Amino acid sequence: MSKLILTNEVSGLGSAGDVVEVKDGYARNYLIPNGLAVIWSRGGEKQVTSIRAARQARAIASEEEAKALKAKLEEKAIRIAVKAGKDGRLFGSVKTSDVVDAVAAAGLGAVDKRKVEFVGAIKSTGEYEATVRVGDLVANLKLQVVAAK
Repeated sequence: MSKLILTNEVSGLGSAGDVVEVKDGYARNYLIPNGLAVIWSRGGEKQVTSIRAARQARAIASEEEAKALKAKLEEKAIRIAVKAGKDGRLFGSVKTSDVVDAVAAAGLGAVDKRKVEFVGAIKSTGEYEATVRVGDLVANLKLQVVAAK
């Protein structure tokens, strides 16, 4: 088992700044190479406090703001226009940054792209669902992927 400090949020494992123990292979082959974690050391405690401070600065200020943002996000579908072929297949796929840009363009506020998740890759036009973590809450977001003109 390896003891690591998470530098980014990892679903099912923890948030940035958390100290976790994971199997050696998971740490060596996935977390560390992808920059999601660093090896824990005694000197790393300073790093943990700075990561937690940065996370607190990005956090939603209050529970009421989080609930209001969640309600706004779930209220209506977000339209994302992307380049697509005749049969509706996209040239590439929809990324979390595309979702963040569409949310901002719809005037619903700013969300962190690291907090947006969707199951599988979105590679064709249609309706999809994504989840956005807002503080401790999870907002279910409806996405309408349409061909750009």
